[in-house]
Amino acid sequence: MLEAGTLPGCAVGLDSGSDEDDFELARRMNPGVPVFSSETYPGWLTHWGEDWARPATGAQLREVKFLMDSRKSFNFYVIHGGTNFGFTAGANSGGKGYEPDLTSYDYDAPINEQGRATPKYMALRKLIGLYLPKSARLPPIPDPVPAMSFPETELVPLTSIWDNMPAPIHSVQPRPFEMYGQDYGFMLYTTRLIGHKGGKLTVIDLHDYATVFLDGKYIGTLDRRLGINSIDIPRGESRYPLLEIFVEGMGRINFAHSMIDRKGITDRVTLNGMTLMNWEVYGYPMDEEFISALKPAGTPGEKPGIFFRGTFELETTADTFIDMTNFVKGFVWVNGHNLGRYWEIGPQTRLYCPAPWLKTGENEIIIFDLHRTTPGSIRGFPSM
Repeated sequence: MLEAGTLPGCAVGLDSGSDEDDFELARRMNPGVPVFSSETYPGWLTHWGEDWARPATGAQLREVKFLMDSRKSFNFYVIHGGTNFGFTAGANSGGKGYEPDLTSYDYDAPINEQGRATPKYMALRKLIGLYLPKSARLPPIPDPVPAMSFPETELVPLTSIWDNMPAPIHSVQPRPFEMYGQDYGFMLYTTRLIGHKGGKLTVIDLHDYATVFLDGKYIGTLDRRLGINSIDIPRGESRYPLLEIFVEGMGRINFAHSMIDRKGITDRVTLNGMTLMNWEVYGYPMDEEFISALKPAGTPGEKPGIFFRGTFELETTADTFIDMTNFVKGFVWVNGHNLGRYWEIGPQTRLYCPAPWLKTGENEIIIFDLHRTTPGSIRGFPSM
């Protein structure tokens, strides 16, 4: 890493610099420049379907003590947790296949996602404070950022993806999102079955999650995270059954050789080994323009892919966390702001909503859920 990641005359950032041997190697390979720990990790990220990453504080304190004792510069990654709002969550591929990140980037950081000091922060503050001159004192910790709850709010069906279909693009073969000029969101791929009418459907190299329908009936899901790219579909009853594959692009892998991570159907689709041709493709970017232009439908029906809407009144505003345990998988918009993805597999069940995105009086919430077809409710809580 040092051979491929340093330049003559440039400072060297170690990831991380946890003992003297690391620093000595860097000095030997690139003499005469500063060497520091560029990423000293107090926490770690979490992927969907995992337990929360909660690294022990003891190892962190030992590393920081070494750095302080030996008078070395270091940077915490990260000191303050954050949020992957909208579609900005990334993904890993660290030997376990595809690992999409949560919406929360709390990271078990010393200052959490909502901006509050944690016990880990207190422990680091106490340790670093030991190195101050005798007459010096650490400044006081700022008051906590205000947070609030709000009562249970019932939502009602607003419309569906099927009532808001954009103009289709014809493709002999399905292509990734990017080839149609779309970076994020969802895409619907449809074709008529003119040969085989049922059997084993396989989406080769699906990126990343899909719901499958035949003649308007929900069949099941495909999930790159679990390595599930095929499903048995029943024989269609119509002469030329309509196959619909609604694909969600999740986080892009942002590390190592898998960084080129196109979204959607990135290869081809087969039915019983035969390649399916002649597709109509519909783009659902789910951006601000798309959401604001949704056409309400009186009765969206029972076909999954429904938007729900509700309103809640506030006398004052503060940060809050919206509980999504009554929904399955999708996205949340509050007053037009995309809070990010939720998913019942957890571990995250509440989405952070910062105070500036709320307002006194009436607030609007829109939820798009890939699976739920009946209304549910949400609540606001002061913490994750």
